[in-house]
Amino acid sequence: MICFPNAKINIGLNVIEKREDGYHNIESIFYPIHWCDALEVLPSEGSGKLDLAILGMPVPGSAESNLCTKVYNLLHEKYLLPSLKLWLLKCIPMGAGLGGGSSDAAFFLTLLNDFFKLNLSYDELKIYSSTIGSDCTFFLDNKPASITGKGDISMPIELDLSNYYISIVYPAIHVDTKNAYSLITPKKSSYSLKETILNLPVYKWKEKVINDFESPVFAAYPELANIKKMIYDKGALYVSMTGSGSALYGIFEEKPDLEDIFPEYKVWTASIKKAL
Repeated sequence: MICFPNAKINIGLNVIEKREDGYHNIESIFYPIHWCDALEVLPSEGSGKLDLAILGMPVPGSAESNLCTKVYNLLHEKYLLPSLKLWLLKCIPMGAGLGGGSSDAAFFLTLLNDFFKLNLSYDELKIYSSTIGSDCTFFLDNKPASITGKGDISMPIELDLSNYYISIVYPAIHVDTKNAYSLITPKKSSYSLKETILNLPVYKWKEKVINDFESPVFAAYPELANIKKMIYDKGALYVSMTGSGSALYGIFEEKPDLEDIFPEYKVWTASIKKAL
C-alpha cells in the first residue's frame, strides 16, 4: 500500500502558557498543503519488526526514534503485527515547521488500520496519534483547523485559500523545537486568532497575525528576517514563518517566481488547492 503524507503551515502561532507536564498551550491555525512525502508498506520476513528505509531528504536520528517506528511498535504491542518493510521517500524538510514527521506518523497509523483491518474508530485513532506526537491528530482530519492545547486539540474551520498561491522557502536551517520553546515568554493573546483570520482579508493578516517564534528565532538566525522581507518585496500578501521554523511561506494572488532570488535554498511553489 502507498500513501502520500502532506505538509501543513501555521497561520499565526501564539504560545499562551507553560503546562505542568512541561509542554506549552498554544493557539494556531493549521492549513494543509500539497507538499508530500511518500510511504509504501510491503510484507517482510520475521515476526514483529519494522524495517524502515528512508530515501530523499536526510532525516536526523535513528530508525528506532522515527515516529513511524513508534506507530508500528504501539500497534504491534496490542495487535501483534507481522514484520513489515516501510519505504519512506522524504520530500518535506525536517526541522522546518511543516509537520512532515507528524504527517508521516498519522498517515502510517491510518494505513496500518486499513491494511490489517484493525477497525480502530476515529476516537481510537486520535488517542494513538496524540500518544505519538502533538501535531499528529490534525492530519487525521487533514482540513483547515483551529489548534489549541499542546497542539493536539484540532477543531475544523471554514477557511478556503484555494484562490491563492503559496511559495515556501526552506533555507536548510534545522530549528530544534524544544530549544525554540525555551526562548519564548508565554503570554495570553489579546485577540482571537481564529476570528481574526476568518474575518480579515489575507492582505490584512500582516497587521495582526503573528508567529511568536519569529522574534527569538530571527534573533538566532538573522537571515530568516531577510528572507521574509524579500518574499514581501516579491508581492506577497502575507508572509510568516511556519511552526518554530525555519521554513517561511508567502501567500500570493499570482504565481510567484522565487527561485531566482533564492537559488541556494529549497523553494516550493504551488496553487493552494482546496483542503485535502
